[in-house]
Amino acid sequence: MSAIRLLPDGLISQIAAGEVIERPASVLKELLENAIDAGAAEITVDIAQGGLKLIRVTDNGSGISAEELPLALTRHATSKIASQEDLHKITSLGFRGEGLASIASVSCLLLISQQPDEKHAWQIRTEGTRMLPPEPSSHMAGTTVEVRDLFFNLPARRKFLKTEATEFAHCEEIFRRMALSHAGITFTLRHNGNVRHHWQAAETATRIKAVLGETFSESAAWLDEQSAGISLRGMLAQPAYSRAARDMQYFFVNGRFVRDKLIAHALREAYRDVLHLDRHAAFVLYLDIDPEQVDVNVHPTKIEVRFRESRAIHQFIYHAVSKALSLPRAGTELPVSPVAIPASNPAAADHPPAARTPAAPVPGYSRQTHLPADRIAQPFSFYQTLSGSGPDFAVTQNQNRSRQTGEASHEDPVIPPLGFALGQLHGVYILAQNRKGLVIVDMHAAHERIVYEQLKSQLDEQTLSAQRLLIPVTFHADSLDRATVEENQPLLQQLGFEISALSATTLAIRAVPAILQHADIEKLVRELLDEIRNGDPAQRLVAHRNELLATIACHSAVRANRPLTQMEMNELLRKMEITERSDQCNHGRPTWFEISLAELDKMFMRGK
Repeated sequence: MSAIRLLPDGLISQIAAGEVIERPASVLKELLENAIDAGAAEITVDIAQGGLKLIRVTDNGSGISAEELPLALTRHATSKIASQEDLHKITSLGFRGEGLASIASVSCLLLISQQPDEKHAWQIRTEGTRMLPPEPSSHMAGTTVEVRDLFFNLPARRKFLKTEATEFAHCEEIFRRMALSHAGITFTLRHNGNVRHHWQAAETATRIKAVLGETFSESAAWLDEQSAGISLRGMLAQPAYSRAARDMQYFFVNGRFVRDKLIAHALREAYRDVLHLDRHAAFVLYLDIDPEQVDVNVHPTKIEVRFRESRAIHQFIYHAVSKALSLPRAGTELPVSPVAIPASNPAAADHPPAARTPAAPVPGYSRQTHLPADRIAQPFSFYQTLSGSGPDFAVTQNQNRSRQTGEASHEDPVIPPLGFALGQLHGVYILAQNRKGLVIVDMHAAHERIVYEQLKSQLDEQTLSAQRLLIPVTFHADSLDRATVEENQPLLQQLGFEISALSATTLAIRAVPAILQHADIEKLVRELLDEIRNGDPAQRLVAHRNELLATIACHSAVRANRPLTQMEMNELLRKMEITERSDQCNHGRPTWFEISLAELDKMFMRGK
């Protein structure tokens, strides 16, 4: 057996670099974080051969003095923290003092810096673990870090790197994250001498549009929620704009990009009711929280965090995102027409569509179930304009003239967001005309969502009752499950469960919530216990409950090839406008699309 010995400093640095520096993108991340921490207003990045040959980051930040240049490349030397107390309230992106030292140990590094009040700049070079003394140089106020020949002294690590295109793609993703998290900084990226991105300092929404494109920006809604010293803001793409991969999910905690299981779970649960199967949501969200409430020192790459009040953070994110997704897009574009408000309740006109109480559920959607006569009398005058007759023909003519001349007409009738029904297409789709053009509605998908949301609302208004089982369900449980049951009896009873230990290895389920009595009870309880330990048990129950209600709604919704009267079609459109999440069915599929008049004109080459 060999003797225990101290490792050389150079080998220690290379081992530490193996944890922090995995590829060129890791180098770029460390250098960009240092530039941002230095207060830079403008950052320029030059990359050659995907970062294998060169990574250069130049900023106009506070700079480094000549005396501190050697310290900047020394392990565990930093200006970000000074005491153990500082470690519990970190506000900077970097703080360990390992980044530059790790990079220097596996590359040829040049660091040039000048502070604003200094007469000239100073530079320092390293070649792997060999550091040269500082010497005078020329540079503007700020810092440039140039990294060449990454892993030149670790050929085994270099063999694991991918192609130039792949490595640059990873660098570009790091650059994109930094640009999204700090919109007030101007960012420029060049690869092999060609400018790939240049984003001027801007407002957050403008930067998101510049980085992720107009398509994302146009399909996203702005979220801004605050509670108890925590704020969540950013942009959420509508479920119809979903992705096959998680390539457009950006979550920042106090300006730091993170991938956290707790956050991912909360977001997944919020999208559960509206996202289709294996599709993934797209979002850019910024969580701001007291630094003392979050620990960022839990992973070498600082990409994971730990919250002091994890369940409260989970609930806040879940409810904020769920609230933003619940508002039907169809009910927010235009005010609902007065013709859709009963004459017997004029006060309802003072409330926005989302605040109105939906009509009672119609599980079977009987053809005898219609809106009151006074709610449908006026819309029929609208259809007279389609044939060019009746008193409203002049109004339609005015609309046509306005569209051709680009002038707004003061005589336009107030039309609901989803317009008025024209008819059915193949017994599957409802065709409607609104102010913008043609609306196509999948009547089964739309009615399925309406019934589903009504069933949920009705159930939420009732107290959760427990149903005792005639024969208790028993299952094998480990010590962790038994401890969870014993420690959380009040919570389990509150949720409608009665669970007790039969033996050292067996648990017995004696009562469950009445609505879930026909579910797979053992699976349900196992998931519930896991959720108590790692998430929100109430949401797990809601998820099981909603699966049952979604099945009921699907079987209760109006079927394809079912003829509907114009009254029924209009009733369905009006209910969509006041129903939460009505833009998607229970399985996450879209319920309606809109084709604008401009798009139709383009199809028919009008005006050419």
